[in-house]
Amino acid sequence: MDILNDEFYMDLALNLASKALGQTSVNPVVGCVVVKDGRIIGVGTHLKRGTGHAEVHALNMAGEEAEGATVYVTLEPCSHFGKTPPCCERIIAAKAARVVVACTDPNPLVAGRGLARLREAGIEVKVGVLGERSMKLNEAFNKFITTGLPFVTLKSASTLDGKIAAKTGDSRWVTSPASREAVHMLRHRHMGIMVGIGTVLADDPSLTTRLPVPGIHPVRIVVDSALRMPLGAKLVQDQAAPTVIVTTESSDASQREALEAAGVKVVVCGAGPKVDLTQAMKRLGELEIGSVLLEAGGTLSGAMLDAGLVDKMLLFIAPKLIGGANAPVPFQLHGFDKMSEAIEIEELDVQRYGSDICLSGYPANRRRIPLGNRLT
Repeated sequence: MDILNDEFYMDLALNLASKALGQTSVNPVVGCVVVKDGRIIGVGTHLKRGTGHAEVHALNMAGEEAEGATVYVTLEPCSHFGKTPPCCERIIAAKAARVVVACTDPNPLVAGRGLARLREAGIEVKVGVLGERSMKLNEAFNKFITTGLPFVTLKSASTLDGKIAAKTGDSRWVTSPASREAVHMLRHRHMGIMVGIGTVLADDPSLTTRLPVPGIHPVRIVVDSALRMPLGAKLVQDQAAPTVIVTTESSDASQREALEAAGVKVVVCGAGPKVDLTQAMKRLGELEIGSVLLEAGGTLSGAMLDAGLVDKMLLFIAPKLIGGANAPVPFQLHGFDKMSEAIEIEELDVQRYGSDICLSGYPANRRRIPLGNRLT
């Protein structure tokens, strides 16, 4: 079978996987296609943590025809018992002749063991077909499974002159409806959404996902050093999604008790006066929040960038000029003395959303702290 056919079917498997982004919790998204005699006889996608993996769905569809077939899967089949049985054994039992894998699994519980098991069973294995696409698709999983830390995506919306609101504070709306719908899709695809208390006090947001087809609501995370969260805020009163407040030891104990009594989880990170953001990311990882969409104002966004805690940036820019020397800006960084010290954005990409453009890339100073596998 030539490389064109392998890439053709792997492309289909990756497209299937991408449709499940946001549905699988801290698990990766995986797609699988089973092919025999030039026909697709089974397709599958991992849809929810704790349920059947993509290979199982695809092989169930293929049935007895899977014997002698080629299995295309976007991530190395698992070889261990977790919440579901190992996929390797399911492939072996189906008597597949060949398995084509996009990339190996970074999970230390798998990490090449699945490929070895398939080869031991006499199955031909090929690895690396569209592997970079697969790694990018699961970039949040890859970080979480190897570090225990959430993958943080910073999103901002600004005018051409770099303002996120007018000098009066008015920010409705900076960007187009198409951009705002794209942002709600981002909420659907992230496990948590994080803002600072300033955003809550100014806007009283719901931080839910609003799409034409109902989406998944992320956990709402508020960085609130002094615990100024009003008990009447929407994030406290509505039950659309859990709310987590990250605060400090110096915050008011009685307010903490009142918020917890109202159903809010309060997490203490640092003595104060500011939240220890590095510790906060570790605590969110321990809560199995594997990806975070940072939709904060300039202060928190700048602090996260300064700390090297932002993995990816999505900058929506509208073709508008608002002016105002004191109008809010997306990032309040501590500032560098030389241009050579500036945070550079790598792997830059550009997309259009209505009249807006979106720049995406990865800050060169992002941290990668190996903390070991925390997923059980």
